[in-house]
Amino acid sequence: MDIKQLIYLCNLERERHFGRAAEASFVSQPTLSMRLKNLEKELGLNLINRGNNFEGFTAEGQRVLNWAREIVAVYQGLKLEVDSLKHGLTGTLRIGVMPQCSLSLAEMLKGVQADNPRLDYRVAELSADQLLDALNSHAVDVGIGFFEMTTLNELRFQMQPLEDSGVDVLYHPDHFPQLNGDAPLTLAEAAVLPLCLSDPSRYFRRYLDNQFSLAGLVLRPILDSSSIFQLMQGVYVGLGCGLVPHGHLIDAMTPALNHRPLAIAPMSRHAALVVAETGRATPLAQHFFDAAQHWLRERQK
Repeated sequence: MDIKQLIYLCNLERERHFGRAAEASFVSQPTLSMRLKNLEKELGLNLINRGNNFEGFTAEGQRVLNWAREIVAVYQGLKLEVDSLKHGLTGTLRIGVMPQCSLSLAEMLKGVQADNPRLDYRVAELSADQLLDALNSHAVDVGIGFFEMTTLNELRFQMQPLEDSGVDVLYHPDHFPQLNGDAPLTLAEAAVLPLCLSDPSRYFRRYLDNQFSLAGLVLRPILDSSSIFQLMQGVYVGLGCGLVPHGHLIDAMTPALNHRPLAIAPMSRHAALVVAETGRATPLAQHFFDAAQHWLRERQK
């Protein structure tokens, strides 16, 4: 058994396809298949359900995979530690983020980058359940999203709570001039607007639907989409208005748009920046977490 075989196994879990796993491993598909078969032969276990295509892992394969993730994470952490000793902190940080969180991720990355110019970032949008799974399996180094704090404590994650600054109604004043002003809009006022909203599977959308329902109101989404880009185009052309967490940079990036605060109860879940517990977080993830905490504290002064 060697580390490459374990990396191939982890890549196969992530890609769910032999060809894509081979590409991610920078080897040919026959090579990847042969090395994994050699691993099975050495262990005396069938790890992979094979048909014409990849059909998942056996029960034994899942247990071996749990160990493989841990070993690969430690190995990658060691490589990063050695590189940082030679060249300073360097590498690619994998970040999982839930859509429409109350923080501009790009703004935080820019703040951290000032002291860590050799860091690169790979960002994936994930649901709440996907994000917890990805953190547990070391598929991402850092998570940013909405969490139950009791769950994070039980899983022994390090966390930095993020401020809940409320919700904004985002609109184009040429199409919705009646919304100009500074006072918060009520739920009843927002409920009569045509809206461009994230799809109902997203936590932020479920939070909105629940709050309006508790007030005896129903939202009027004229556009549902998992793409924030599509939603903001809808707002820009006047198809409808957006409901977005305060802290976004959309109106700063698109000066034609305005926003008004929405009078709405806080979320039951809390926004947080999360990494694995001390000792299990990779050196890269731990350094980023510490740097991000410092940036957040300085930002609040």
